[in-house]
Amino acid sequence: MDKIPAPAAGKRNERMKSGFDVSRLFLCLAAAWMATALAACETVGGAPAAAEVQDVATTAAVPESLELAYVPSSEPFRLGLQHFSRGNYGLAERYFRDVVEKDPNNAMAWIGLAGSYDHIGRFDLADRAYRMAIRLSGETPQILNNMGYSYILRGQYTIARRYFMKAYARQPGDPTIAANIALINSLAPPARP
Repeated sequence: MDKIPAPAAGKRNERMKSGFDVSRLFLCLAAAWMATALAACETVGGAPAAAEVQDVATTAAVPESLELAYVPSSEPFRLGLQHFSRGNYGLAERYFRDVVEKDPNNAMAWIGLAGSYDHIGRFDLADRAYRMAIRLSGETPQILNNMGYSYILRGQYTIARRYFMKAYARQPGDPTIAANIALINSLAPPARP
């Protein structure tokens, strides 16, 4: 096999040794020329230059109907539900918290946030989120059931049973509530009088 000859020490290598490279100088000069040419433009793609926009914004009042406002999006809520169902409770908490920060009247997001807090062991924050959900939508069977499950996670079975029974009284025959009552009975059978 023939050996591939090493590159000869040519002019480029000599320029590199001296620290001066004409090609780098050319690139720097070209970039400076382009920056100067673009700075002289009054429009970029047909839009007024930033200075013109700023002048207009400071002199003209924006009518209230054109002011930017928060537009509710279902994307963070959907992502919260998705992460919760996959068991990614930390990420679910992040998305549900984002929803309630932007829309504090979203009871479903408060319920999701409370459930997420339950699964990461932040029961103090879960209680606060459940209180907000109850304030917005009342003691629904879903909230009562979730609060019961929260107390199962805490190991407080007597309180959990009370919440499950209260939820079942409001919505008899609900399979989720019935399953949770069966769960609590298997963990801690009800006391016999």
